[in-house]
Amino acid sequence: MLKNILFIITLLCTFNTSVQALPTDPAPSTDSQADQTTADKPAATQSGADFLASLHFQNGKINLPGGVATLNLSEKFRYISPEDAERLLVEAWGNPPGNKTLGMVLPANTSPLGEDGWGVVISYDEDGYVKDTDADEINYDKLLADMKKESEENNAERIKQGYGSMLLVGWAEPPRYDKQTRKMYWAKEYAVTKGPNSLNYNIRVLGRKGVLVLNAIASMEQINQIKSEMPAVLAATEFTAGNQYGDFDSKTDHVAEYGLAALVAGGIAAKLGLFAKLFGMLLVLKKIIIVGVVAVGAYVKKFLGKKSQD
Repeated sequence: MLKNILFIITLLCTFNTSVQALPTDPAPSTDSQADQTTADKPAATQSGADFLASLHFQNGKINLPGGVATLNLSEKFRYISPEDAERLLVEAWGNPPGNKTLGMVLPANTSPLGEDGWGVVISYDEDGYVKDTDADEINYDKLLADMKKESEENNAERIKQGYGSMLLVGWAEPPRYDKQTRKMYWAKEYAVTKGPNSLNYNIRVLGRKGVLVLNAIASMEQINQIKSEMPAVLAATEFTAGNQYGDFDSKTDHVAEYGLAALVAGGIAAKLGLFAKLFGMLLVLKKIIIVGVVAVGAYVKKFLGKKSQD
C-alpha cells in the first residue's frame, strides 16, 4: 500500500510540473522562433486546447488521398488529414510512429483528448482484388488461438521498445461477412497496461484493387456506442467510380494472394508472407497526453478503487 501511495504522489508531482511548464500567456516569438507554430510543437509542450487548435477538422465531401475513395460526412463527424492523424496517434494517444493512413474520422461532439474520445483510422491496402470464396470455410476459433499466440510474441517486443503491454483477450464481436456489400466486420478486445481494456473495431471494404481499412479505436466501455456509430461512418465511405469491387477486370487486374481469413488474421498472415507489412503495432494503446491535475485525480480515484476491490 505504501508503494502505491508513493507512486501516486510521484505521478501527481510529475503532472503538476508538466502543467506549470505550459505558459498561459506566451511571450512574443523571437526571430529564431518565428518559424515554429503551434502545430510544430509536440503535444508534450502544448496545452490540450492548443493541440486541438492545431488540428484541421473538415466535414462534408472529402476526397481521400490517392483518389481511391471519398467520405461524405455529416456535421456529426469530423475528418483530419494523414498528417494530423499521425500527430494525434503518436503525440496524444501514445502509439508508435510511422502509421500510414488516409486520415481519421472523429466524432464532432467529443474531444479526442477526453476520456471518452475515440476515432476511426482509415487506410488502404492495395494488394489486389481479394476473392471471398473462403467466406463460409473459415474456422474463427482456430484463427483466434493463433492470433493470441502471436499477440504474446508481439507484446514482448512491444515492451522491449518501451511501449505498454497489449494482449489480445478475444473477440469483442465475432467476424462476419456481408456478401452483398462486400464488407467484413469484427472487433477485438485487448488488455492494456493502464485503464480499461481497449477495443479494436474493424471493418474491411473490398474494392477492385485492394481493401479499404476502417479501424475504430476506443475502450471496451464504448463498444455499444461504437457499434451504433460505425454504420454511419461506413455509409459515408465509398470507393470512387472504377475502384469498386464490381469494376474488377480479370484480364487486367491483379488478384491478391490471400482471402478473407488473412484480413482478420493480420499479423499472422504477415508471418506467412501474405502481407507486405507487419501489423504487430496495433493502434489500441491511446490516451497518453498531458491532461492536467483534474484528469490525474480521476486516474488516482480509479487506481485506488481498483486496489480496494482487490
